[in-house]
Amino acid sequence: MIIKKQLANGRVLVTFTLPATIWAETITLVGDFNNWNTLSHPFQRSRDDTSWQVTLELDTGATYQFRYLVNGNQWQNDPQADGSAVNPFGGVNSILTL
Repeated sequence: MIIKKQLANGRVLVTFTLPATIWAETITLVGDFNNWNTLSHPFQRSRDDTSWQVTLELDTGATYQFRYLVNGNQWQNDPQADGSAVNPFGGVNSILTL
């Protein structure tokens, strides 16, 4: 699930939530908003252990490509993303439109 909240400063607070049923030691949000850095936006397990979450502030009006990196070696897309796009490696990235 992706929740977008418009902020007074003109940016958007975006929360990415994945179910805790995803077996993983680590999940990282990776995209063009962080130059595809595989370490900069790790998900955290919720206190009640029902989900994984990460929140970041992004520019209004922008479109971003992203993927989830599970356990450092398995790329996953978000089926609830705003769209998808073929990437240069022959795979598909998720699209986030703000």
